[in-house]
Amino acid sequence: MDGGDSGCSGSAASGGDADERRLAWAYLSRVVQGPCAALSSLIESVGVLEAARAVRECELPESLLGPTVMRREIDSAARDLEVMERLGGRVVTPDDAEWPTWRMLGLCQLEPGRDRDGAVPLVLWVRGPRSLVESSERAIAVVGARCSSGYGEHVTGEIVGDLAAQGWTIVSGAAFGIDGTAHRAALAVGAPTIAVLACGVDRPYPAQHERLLAEIAETGLVISEYPPGTVAHKNQFLARNRLIAALADGVLVVEAGLRSGARNTVKWARRLGRPALAIPGPVTAAASAGCHRMIREGEALLVTRAEEVIDEAGPLRLSLPTTQPFDPSDRLQGDEASVYATLPRIGSRQPRAIAENSGVELPAVRAILPALELAGLVGMDEDGWHRTANPPSR
Repeated sequence: MDGGDSGCSGSAASGGDADERRLAWAYLSRVVQGPCAALSSLIESVGVLEAARAVRECELPESLLGPTVMRREIDSAARDLEVMERLGGRVVTPDDAEWPTWRMLGLCQLEPGRDRDGAVPLVLWVRGPRSLVESSERAIAVVGARCSSGYGEHVTGEIVGDLAAQGWTIVSGAAFGIDGTAHRAALAVGAPTIAVLACGVDRPYPAQHERLLAEIAETGLVISEYPPGTVAHKNQFLARNRLIAALADGVLVVEAGLRSGARNTVKWARRLGRPALAIPGPVTAAASAGCHRMIREGEALLVTRAEEVIDEAGPLRLSLPTTQPFDPSDRLQGDEASVYATLPRIGSRQPRAIAENSGVELPAVRAILPALELAGLVGMDEDGWHRTANPPSR
């Protein structure tokens, strides 16, 4: 058996088996076509090569028999990789430096079994010249109604233009309405934008956005967890929404009806510890009724301009040089600040205790703690999480 792999941590494969591993990842992506927590767990336990062998030979635990039975005999990995090469694309796996490990942390922390679509993607099929990990370093997801109004499109264009001018990548789902407007606004100012599809990246969806997606692939990124040739189905859009939320620092909803799919993306943002933001509209506008409900019920914060979006979703702020002692909490906001404040100065605490004392939901706490650790503010020992003795001062 090869060593364990995880979608939560990229690990460079040795040159000898890199191609074999890439074929194994591509094969498994085709077999399950979408998130599969049981398969992710198997890969983490035994490694991708052994997992692929086990799937082919049907030597699997009960939880994987159903998800793999339909396509385990279909091994089109080599052909899928050739298709991507002809498209100028690639498959990005947890072995690759381009894998967005930081962005996958939140999905790794979700409770297994709570939502079958909550698993980390096995791989990401990518078209476009940019690095996925670099493009998603400062990103805002912008989503909303497919039947958008002139008001919604105007507001989207203004806010996205301002965000893009300040170096933010725009992430969306390439749908009609607000999604398409957000992508076009980013392209108009030469800013990077990422389109996340619920089908293969070689199958433009909606078909009327074929030219838009081609433009995005020229200067930004078109990505999907579904292998080439996969057609879009309703359940795949709901799973896709978690990736839109995961790849961004926050989710902005510009317009949404009461039954809008944008609310599903907001659900994922909240579970991942990302701020959810909403633009208000006219009180008589059905296209804004979903935004108003999310604001009223505390699911999203009201924002009206790019500066307010950045205030809520911006990166940890670093204090300017000062002669005063540096306090790491000065650069934290929202749930991050609440979680950090709950950590004791002496001793450690488990995530559940931190959630109870901070008022932050447990899944969000589990996503925030690794982020604070990467920022050098907290550490972990056998007793739980604690503040670091010497946090970074700049």
